[in-house]
Amino acid sequence: MFSLKKVLSRTALSLCLIAPTLALAEEKPAAPPAPAAANASLDGVALQGKIVETMNSSGYTYLLLDAAQGQIWVAIPETKIAAGQVVTCAPGMTMKDFTSKTLNRTFAAIVFSPGLDAGAPTAASPAAPPADKPAEPGKTGAGFDAALQAESSGKAAPGDAAEMTGPSTGSAGAVVPSSSDVNVNKAVGENSYSVGECFEQGKELNGKTVRVRGKVMKISRMIMGKNWLHLQDGTGNPLKNEHDLVATTTEDPGEGAVVTVEGKLSAERDFGAGYKYVVIVEDAKVEK
Repeated sequence: MFSLKKVLSRTALSLCLIAPTLALAEEKPAAPPAPAAANASLDGVALQGKIVETMNSSGYTYLLLDAAQGQIWVAIPETKIAAGQVVTCAPGMTMKDFTSKTLNRTFAAIVFSPGLDAGAPTAASPAAPPADKPAEPGKTGAGFDAALQAESSGKAAPGDAAEMTGPSTGSAGAVVPSSSDVNVNKAVGENSYSVGECFEQGKELNGKTVRVRGKVMKISRMIMGKNWLHLQDGTGNPLKNEHDLVATTTEDPGEGAVVTVEGKLSAERDFGAGYKYVVIVEDAKVEK
């Protein structure tokens, strides 16, 4: 039989060995929030969370936001903010594998937002320093759009933007007038539509792949990382601006070229700041 003294001694030794393990378990820091999935689209979603990291470059403020969706990078017009603030970024557009030339860095996913939502609650955040030019929620102007082009190209921002020239004109201001000289035959093959048919059947074609042949009337280059082609084929109603179909693509066929584009048609696509398209073909492949 063990004596009471030996039992107490061994119990004390066991507690000494266990205590450090418990202390280490209590001091172990919580795992950092997981980054938002790179393939997740956050288009049109207002993102709220705490700023983990921030930096300024080429007219932008980049911020790593710890949001409910995970950690996601957001780019807004240059604004005075600081890490630790809780902010809400107005809905924007998600860009995948976006390369910032000025930062020499590629982001797996980044949301380009028109700016901070001034009406969002920020009571939990430290006092924010005043911005030089606060962004109006949901709106952007030529300066931001020009900076976006510059950031994609690595060149100085131009004096005006080719496609998005500010909230006063919006997408309607970018429409190319109808030309009587344009008469292009409809594309062949499955899912082929004329420009006019895309507008007429927009609701039915929403989310579907379409093929459209037309003449490139204008190209707005490298806006949000893409080229915006204005296509006309002689169909559609010019009185309703339904003769000029926009397709976004990474390719550049050149103005005046007759091409066939194939991509997903989106109906009632709203990019904010007045840039709302009745129909638009996105992420198109271009065939000459």
